[in-house]
Amino acid sequence: MLCDLDAFFAAVEQRDNPELRGKPVIVGGLTGRGVVATCSYEARGFGVRSAMPLKKALKLCPHAVLLPVNISRYREVAAEVLAVYRRFTPFIEVVSIDEAYLGVAPGEGLEVARAIKEAVRKELDLPLSIGVSVNKLLAKVACNLAKPQGLKALWPDEVPQILWPLPVGVLPGIGTKTEKQLKERGIRTVGDLAAAPLYLLKMVLGSEALRFKEYSHGVDRRGLVLSRPPLSFSKETTFPRDVWEPEVVRGALMRLAEDLGYRLRQNGFLARSVTLKLRFADFRTITRTRCLAEGINRDSLIYRTAWELFQEFASSPPWRLVGIKVAELSNWKQLSWLEDEREERERMLALVLDALRSRYGRPVVRRASGLKGILPEGEE
Repeated sequence: MLCDLDAFFAAVEQRDNPELRGKPVIVGGLTGRGVVATCSYEARGFGVRSAMPLKKALKLCPHAVLLPVNISRYREVAAEVLAVYRRFTPFIEVVSIDEAYLGVAPGEGLEVARAIKEAVRKELDLPLSIGVSVNKLLAKVACNLAKPQGLKALWPDEVPQILWPLPVGVLPGIGTKTEKQLKERGIRTVGDLAAAPLYLLKMVLGSEALRFKEYSHGVDRRGLVLSRPPLSFSKETTFPRDVWEPEVVRGALMRLAEDLGYRLRQNGFLARSVTLKLRFADFRTITRTRCLAEGINRDSLIYRTAWELFQEFASSPPWRLVGIKVAELSNWKQLSWLEDEREERERMLALVLDALRSRYGRPVVRRASGLKGILPEGEE
């Protein structure tokens, strides 16, 4: 089964603030250049959608309640939901903060799904949709059909009647661009894809054509992934206005490096590569990566590498967005006896800052170099 919390961020805000119930709520960036992270179903009734620019959302729903993203609170609630799931089955694949696949014994899916929905509603007061089937693909399609706050099963013998009439974009892995290319060849529905010859599908889908052919017949060979180590951590910020001053970008890079260093240490990882993401005022975007001789998780080293990449590849201002990604992760084994005095001070400082952040749920102390220029959205 696929369990998906409906409009999760907005639902948490409405639950924690009862005066928001029944009102159109938008959670996301609060500046004119922000985007919608999620919105309540009341806001969706006006055409507001996730990832929509905030300016457009406010034109559609000018009386919406705007709230910043409180990710630490959402993670806390998501952990409570996951604890409920674990009472029913140990076979859980967490897909995202609001989605998880659960495995139960054959014949028990609908019964367990009803019990989970009831537990989440009574204990956590959150809306939940669940799709039940024999594989991930059909469970996800069923879940989408069940929204909002519904429960639906979709079995293999129902594929021709239920799955085939749906747009081909319902299949996971087929995005807007691929869907457009398929439509240009007369393939608009899942049924069209099921009937199309393989050679035609290969023209658009390449080596993945056979997999999507199987999807169109309700066949999905993927199993549950019970533990999935992250491949990378990333964070970015969009400036409230186009930035011409390198020092403003420099301060933003330090704040991003502090956040990524914290995440690496909390999860016990070292990173062997650092990638800088830079978006210019004309929306041109570049990424530049530097591989490192050894793994790092110190804020200062992440920042230094990103700043060097910026100095080398920043070209001419103005800049709109900056981001950092750390990748090629490996397990962290602290070898403090090899550190010099400066490294030891850095390590002890990181431990203190990490403890403060873990306690208060947000960075309450910043390096002075990270306070230069414009603060990113959502920070005070």
